[in-house]
Amino acid sequence: MSVIEQTKEELMEEQILQAAKQLFQAHGFRKVTMDDVAKAIGKGRSSLYYYYKSKEEVLEAVMDVEIRDLLNAIAKGVESATTTEEKIHAFCATKLNVIRDRRSFFSTINTGMDADEMSNYNKAAQGIHRRIMKQEGALLHQILNNGIEKGEVRAMNEKEQESFIYVLLSTVHGLKREMAIESDYSGIESAVNAFTQMVMHGLKK
Repeated sequence: MSVIEQTKEELMEEQILQAAKQLFQAHGFRKVTMDDVAKAIGKGRSSLYYYYKSKEEVLEAVMDVEIRDLLNAIAKGVESATTTEEKIHAFCATKLNVIRDRRSFFSTINTGMDADEMSNYNKAAQGIHRRIMKQEGALLHQILNNGIEKGEVRAMNEKEQESFIYVLLSTVHGLKREMAIESDYSGIESAVNAFTQMVMHGLKK
């Protein structure tokens, strides 16, 4: 297969996923059909089946893109920071800001799902959550080890690091949940500032 053909396929997949995301966000997963996605990109339904065998596969691919974009944004924010404190702040703030900016997609995608669809969606969401936690945990391990090497934080063994990372990620998840419930993300900066200060206080002991 030539490079040009690969590029065309990649472009087609991108068009499919962008169209599907917009449709899922506007109408919810249940009401959208493969015909709707095909029509949105000006193609026949058979063209879609070359790339994705079902609507569920399309949703999974859309979610994969969302995960990739979230993790890339967090990694970029952390990379631009210098000190351990700045990196932890960038990690938390970037995660919450990206989720805030994409909240409309996540809040509407399960609209109208029946019990079986909701069950499958929740199982998929749990898998996605574990994948995100694993990759975010790896990034936090790098931040901690770099901080230890630079003498910015106290020495920590593997078990201590894992406990710290679990608490940090759980706290950020809790902040995200509370802000989503209240539909108010205006306190992201102040919350992250306070949390980062508490984290660093513990890390420097």
